Amino acid sequence: MQNYSLMHWSSLLQRGKEVLNVARSVTPTQKLPGLFSEPLSRVQVSSMAVKENLILLGGFDGELLCKCVNQPGVAFCTRLSTEDNAITNTVDIYRDPSGSLRLITANNDCKIRVFDAQSFTRVSEFALDWSVNNTSVSPDGKLLAVVGDSTECLISDSHSGKVISSLRGHKDYSFASAWHPNGLILATGNQDTACRLWDIRNPSESFAVLKGNMGAIRGLKFTPEGRFLAMAEPADFVHIFDTQSGFLQSQEIDLFGEIAGISFSPDTEALYVGVADRTYGSLLEYKRRKDNHYMDSFY
Repeated sequence: MQNYSLMHWSSLLQRGKEVLNVARSVTPTQKLPGLFSEPLSRVQVSSMAVKENLILLGGFDGELLCKCVNQPGVAFCTRLSTEDNAITNTVDIYRDPSGSLRLITANNDCKIRVFDAQSFTRVSEFALDWSVNNTSVSPDGKLLAVVGDSTECLISDSHSGKVISSLRGHKDYSFASAWHPNGLILATGNQDTACRLWDIRNPSESFAVLKGNMGAIRGLKFTPEGRFLAMAEPADFVHIFDTQSGFLQSQEIDLFGEIAGISFSPDTEALYVGVADRTYGSLLEYKRRKDNHYMDSFY
């Protein structure tokens, strides 16, 4: 993401191209009976997810846009809330236990919304007492982790929204969460500069605390096979933990600039770090060494 533009970078061809520009008016292409979709313009993108041939974008004014990767235009777009501070903090794409593809949004208006990915109809909405900064759905689609302007992390039923357990231990507000592919371990990132690891079979306390250097933990990603966990601070530092060592072995990547996001390649051979600094804005690519460490970026 870059200002009003969504860019695609090909690591094979070593070049990028613009996929979508939302500075101009965006009109949804999909017309279905009863579908509440509306044209949008000058959407400043706040969040993004790419999965199952879909690109999902959230906006700073509560917007939601969905684009099919292999089709032109935007299939669906709407404004989720008219409140002044309704930023769409997180968007995600997942399959529920029945196999249906769902879209989920977390907003500053204290609500979580779930949409069907085919009809774009809203299937559920959950209200909380605090702004929702991040949600993540377990690999089996049954559990929903919810973090935000609270010291607690909630584990809810993804279908009903009913709270199953409350994870306590953080000292401030949380901004990130990620499930290990085995569905048993949840990582949460907090403004207290720590990531806590929870075994959801024993949610009474975290089994490990991973500390950052200076700032809140804003980004968390497990590799697809679960071997590594990447943990990003707001600026300058990304930490890689080896899960097979019990999260005891780690590597610190020291860079310069505000960190916009982190992502592993599907084959775990590369780690990408987005740098949002106005002067040094870039996409850094780190290649995996065969001794299971990450070396310095070659960009």
